[in-house]
Amino acid sequence: MKIEEFQRLIEETYYAKDAGRGWHETFIWFVEEVGELGRALRSQPREQVESEFADVFAWLSTLASIHGVDLAAAAQKKYGNGCPKCSSIPCKCAERKQVI
Repeated sequence: MKIEEFQRLIEETYYAKDAGRGWHETFIWFVEEVGELGRALRSQPREQVESEFADVFAWLSTLASIHGVDLAAAAQKKYGNGCPKCSSIPCKCAERKQVI
């Protein structure tokens, strides 16, 4: 399935409910799903990790739809030519030092 197809499927399935809830509440749900993904990445079996990635993608898709953003087009525009900063594939930007 292509990104456009997935976003359309999520719109058809959840848009009315999610738009009615509003983007603020929908964003909170998205953040909760990101937290669940973080927990799954630490200790869950692969099947659970995959399920959480799918949930995050679905909530991201519905947030984009609420704001009238085509995810595939936005991704192509920003990353279609490689790294947005150095325009290289792979990225050749210097790594930032991690602050602890």
